[in-house]
Amino acid sequence: MRPIDVERVSVGESVDRYVEMVRAKTVTGALAPGTAEVYARDAVTFAALAGADRVLDDLSGEDVDAVLLRFARKPDGRRSGAVGVAPGGAVQSAASQARFRRSVSALFQYAVVAGWVQLNPMDAVTVRPRHRGGLRAERRALTVEQAEGLLGAARGLADPGAGVGVGRRSDQRTELRDGLIVLLLAAVGPRVSELTRANVEDFFVNGGTRYWRVFGKGGRTRDVPLPGPVVEVLDVYLAEGRGLLDRGREPKALLLSWRGRRLARGDVQGVIDRVLARVEPGRRRSVTPHGLRHTTATHLLAAATDMDAVRRVLGHADLATLGRYRDELPGELEAAMRVHPLLGPVSGRGGMSDPAEFGGLGEAVVPDAVGGEGEGGGGERDDEGASEVVAGAPAPGGEGGGDDDAHEGGAAFE
Repeated sequence: MRPIDVERVSVGESVDRYVEMVRAKTVTGALAPGTAEVYARDAVTFAALAGADRVLDDLSGEDVDAVLLRFARKPDGRRSGAVGVAPGGAVQSAASQARFRRSVSALFQYAVVAGWVQLNPMDAVTVRPRHRGGLRAERRALTVEQAEGLLGAARGLADPGAGVGVGRRSDQRTELRDGLIVLLLAAVGPRVSELTRANVEDFFVNGGTRYWRVFGKGGRTRDVPLPGPVVEVLDVYLAEGRGLLDRGREPKALLLSWRGRRLARGDVQGVIDRVLARVEPGRRRSVTPHGLRHTTATHLLAAATDMDAVRRVLGHADLATLGRYRDELPGELEAAMRVHPLLGPVSGRGGMSDPAEFGGLGEAVVPDAVGGEGEGGGGERDDEGASEVVAGAPAPGGEGGGDDDAHEGGAAFE
């Protein structure tokens, strides 16, 4: 494009037009609503950090570098006040930084096509993601003791004799809802968007077993059987808790805020933290929704559950993806070597114990026939809505702010 054809629009105006275009793509199905919102949110954040009154074409690679670094230092409001997080100590995670960078790249790729910039400044950006191994503490799987403590606290919220919520208005009581959220996250391991999109009608009985029909990424669906303790809390919530929160605004939504609206993805972390506060300190550890997804995968696989069944429970298209959700458990290597297939029983000093089983959820969670998984959709990442493309750029990922979304291993800026 010739320089004279460039339209000198401000950063704020270009972002407004871009956001309108991104949201319009949801009408045609080119973008999932969740993905469009991630692009839109990151574009608005970019405008605030870069300066909405500046001309977009005047931004250089150095200017974009500065924006990326400002975002990296920006406090993560979702984690402020969370259990185990010091005041002011929660900044943007490596995964959130990588997601934001992809969103900015998508914005500028569209700006080139729209004629708002002569050259894409992302080509001159020097702040680039560097992939690192390991997970943040909040995203590692909980140990058996930690998971049992959290599950016990969640189930206790449904106990009528627990005395929770005393002093609060009856139509603002969210304890049953909070307990159900944590049980579903820890037992079934859904993505946050799958949880908040759930409707009451998605839960049904077949052959005496209660199922949750989960609507996942890429248009895929899966029917996941629910453990007995989860069903018990679900039934109590549907019979008593949901009706208190229902204001007639969201007749289908399973999870409602105390104002009667569908619960937002960004609110789920606060729910987990409230339940965590009820766990005894010795078994309490900060965890994100995605960390509970790791917990589900890790303990199901540690209990020798069929890998393909675990894959279908989590909603992955590729079995190889499970490797990213399988965290190491204390003592599992010793237990594996205790009876060697070539040497027979192996004795060692101090004795090797069997790995602890994932407790607190009753009978086996996954029968062989976990059915209902549909066809379709997109490359398998665990980024929320990461299978779509805008203006030729890879989708940013980003479960409600990127915590559970650009996949771990993450990208820290050099």
